Amino acid sequence: MAEVLSQSQIDALLNSMQGGGGAPVQQEAKPEKKYRKYDFTSPRKFTKDRLKMLGSIFDNFSRILNTRINGLLHASCEVELDTVEEQRYYEFSNALTEGAVLAVGHLNMQGKQDDTPVLFYITTPVMVNMMDRMLGGSGNIDDDMPDEYIYTDLDLRLYENLMKEFVQMMGEGWSNYIQLDFDFERVETNPTLVQLIGLDETVVLVDLKLTFPNCEGHLSICLPGMMLTNIFTQINQENPAKHMITDDNSDNIFDQLRDSSLEVVAELGRTTLRLSDVYNLNVGDVIDLSRKKDSEVFLCIGGRKWFDGMMGVSEKHLAVKIKEVYHRRGSQGNE
Repeated sequence: MAEVLSQSQIDALLNSMQGGGGAPVQQEAKPEKKYRKYDFTSPRKFTKDRLKMLGSIFDNFSRILNTRINGLLHASCEVELDTVEEQRYYEFSNALTEGAVLAVGHLNMQGKQDDTPVLFYITTPVMVNMMDRMLGGSGNIDDDMPDEYIYTDLDLRLYENLMKEFVQMMGEGWSNYIQLDFDFERVETNPTLVQLIGLDETVVLVDLKLTFPNCEGHLSICLPGMMLTNIFTQINQENPAKHMITDDNSDNIFDQLRDSSLEVVAELGRTTLRLSDVYNLNVGDVIDLSRKKDSEVFLCIGGRKWFDGMMGVSEKHLAVKIKEVYHRRGSQGNE
């Protein structure tokens, strides 16, 4: 007696026949596409274009700062832009040590001072290196300098003099976009105990790398998000070329189009012929268009019907009198 196939065996046999027979081919597993997680509790405030613009501004500032440091300290120093990142202020604040020293500055735009401070932080080794050079030294520092180095009163005075120069020069980096002035206010010796900016406020942290022959470090600039928003708004207002043109320039556009030439084709009718019939056509032959002699003539522009009308004569020349406009009807969705 022949063996009876089960339903699952029948289904497997049918699937095999539909697939061309043989064992089913297993598709190669595609690698899973990874997506960056988006934090909805801390949405990004600035677009990539804005951050790219800030990168260009502070790249310009780094070159200005490089020239100033070399002239002020008579030393070979390289300043280059490292990163431009959007963060929350607490991320910047939590990275500071208890003995960190910050320089506090303010923005002056159109004669008005912004209340939110701009913060500057230089790593201790590179600051001590610069202070030593200001006093006539070679900038050599101890390799075992503690991270929580405590600045003396003389150190803080030198720190203040240096940071005044750096803060006041920052406006030159924006000169390609807008005229800004930054004023130095004070040195904050214990920023962890003073809430200079709201912890959850959006800031942009710009990190510049400073490299001396015997030392290297970083200059971090913390820019409040609200201040940057005001700056970008002012830039958009002062640079109308960057705006999308919203004026009605239709008259100027049509004035230029009126002088251009355009081919208009009057179509009497259409028919289909075999190639052999076309080859055998002679003078005097008649082609049936299956249309009456007083039928409308279509005027085509760019291969599309725009008008129809009636054949006639104007000043002894063949002409078409327009009866209906098709492109207007098409724009209303009736075509």
